[in-house]
Amino acid sequence: MKRNVIGLLLLAAFVFQSVGFAQAPAALAAKPAAQPHALKISSAERKFAEGVTAEQLKEYLYFVASDEMEGRDTPSRGLDTTAKFIAFNLTKWGFKPAGDDGTFFQKITLHRDTVDAAQSFAEVSGQKFAYGDDVIRAGGASAISVSGPIVYAGDGWMIKSKNLNPYAGLDVKGKFIAVYSDVAPAAGGGFQRTLVPMPAGVTQADIPAAGRGTDWADVTAYAGANGAAGIIILPGKSVNWANLQRAGAARYSVDKFAAAVGGGGRQGPAGPAVPALYVSPKLANAIFPGDPATPAVSAAAMFARGTVTNFSFTSTTKTEHAMTQNVVALWEGSDPVLKSEMVAIGAHYDHIGISTNPNATDKINNGADDDGSGTVSVLSIAEALAHTKERPKRSVLFVWHCGEEKGLWGSQYFNSFPTVDIKKVTAQLNIDMIGRSKKPGYMAPCDTNPAPGRRPCNETLSGENQVYVIGKDMMSSTLGDIVSGVNSGYLNMDYDTRYDDPKDTNRFFFRSDHYNYAKNGIPIAFWFDGEHEDYHQPGDEPQKIDYVKMEKIARTIAITLWKLTDLKERPKIDKPLPAQLTQGR
Repeated sequence: MKRNVIGLLLLAAFVFQSVGFAQAPAALAAKPAAQPHALKISSAERKFAEGVTAEQLKEYLYFVASDEMEGRDTPSRGLDTTAKFIAFNLTKWGFKPAGDDGTFFQKITLHRDTVDAAQSFAEVSGQKFAYGDDVIRAGGASAISVSGPIVYAGDGWMIKSKNLNPYAGLDVKGKFIAVYSDVAPAAGGGFQRTLVPMPAGVTQADIPAAGRGTDWADVTAYAGANGAAGIIILPGKSVNWANLQRAGAARYSVDKFAAAVGGGGRQGPAGPAVPALYVSPKLANAIFPGDPATPAVSAAAMFARGTVTNFSFTSTTKTEHAMTQNVVALWEGSDPVLKSEMVAIGAHYDHIGISTNPNATDKINNGADDDGSGTVSVLSIAEALAHTKERPKRSVLFVWHCGEEKGLWGSQYFNSFPTVDIKKVTAQLNIDMIGRSKKPGYMAPCDTNPAPGRRPCNETLSGENQVYVIGKDMMSSTLGDIVSGVNSGYLNMDYDTRYDDPKDTNRFFFRSDHYNYAKNGIPIAFWFDGEHEDYHQPGDEPQKIDYVKMEKIARTIAITLWKLTDLKERPKIDKPLPAQLTQGR
């Protein structure tokens, strides 16, 4: 699963929250799903679901989440090997390739601009500062030469509803906006989607669904909308420069996507990308002479005195190209009319790759739960389907998405450039993290003394018979009834819908591949086990998976899939998506 605040960038995932996620806000109150009318599950449907077994899931996951797959970064040879493993099995089971050119692969072209450090530098008052040593690009254009005076804007957040506006009285056009951040990019690499975190006392719920650049803006949005020359981030004492250097490594972009906004966002009404730069304490002190440990104090003092410093940055790059892929397969239905329609099921088979932490003893982020659990569950459902005596009426579309950890690349690409008639997809079922469970009374060592404002790291991990279900009731009553009715009539797991809320401050609805299907007008349902201490860490390994729980969830989803394929009519969209869910992430 993608992080909410980490730049969905290299190794981050989450980056966001930053883009992986920064520490997630407090969870919503528990909200068990209402008890629906239980659907009758036929013996044939039960037999189909029983084709998914804990032993089978374990066998596949120990391959997909092995060290040899090297964390399945996008792009990487481990991801490519996993794609070939999936395609090999699909061929063996008789699936129809639904990718490009009669293959199972929908190819995606990537590129990245690598900074030529020898030809890139910053300059202040005639003194040059080397790229990598004292300045690092955090976002925006790569090959540039830009200069201008500097203005200081605190944390850079303008929020009209909270009466926050550090730009009052400032003309930023043609100037660099200096902002202060004492929060480093998340472990594993990648810059934050918002270069400076939200101010104290402000949560995601305070940010309007619309009005970015007018009613509210982070520094990236404000700079783009108001013609700033660039952004300078003054790092606080808690920011490790060596970690910034690793996080600032060049990252790939999808060739066909619109130009990205600096800091990991996207082109939009806030304006074009502007260069965003981290500067070292040494360079910060050259810009705002004072105490290098408190650059914000020095900057504020100089700005109050009307002191103006000119800054310039020059960067040259070289472009590298790479390929990655979604894996797409079709199991054709039996009904001569209904088989033209498809029920989609999917998971992201990528993860965040190899850790760049030099002190880590284990550098492989195996991603067994995130989202090896979804990857192999979809694969096992495919295998079970291939061994049923009868075919469902509608066809089933299987998509294993790449690049989810980079910003939902694979699902965005598939919905933007589909290899099938996407209008024929009647629903999409997304599986992202269903393999972990919190045992009764369990409390991990890191939970014993949580810092102020931080949740215990397993507080919201779901139990052995529990799973979070998100989105099933947001667009289609029929889909919601099928999802809930199958569960009630089958294994009757605890379907917890606390995050099925547009105001969920964790923003889980936005953070996995179902989001792009929903945006495309396709009703969705998303199964998720919750965050845990190994989320986006090397400790997310296959020996920690609860395979019995995983089997129960996957079997329940399998029957849900079958019920949807056999409906007389496709699920009607009878509810508009809430406004909060139709805006960009």
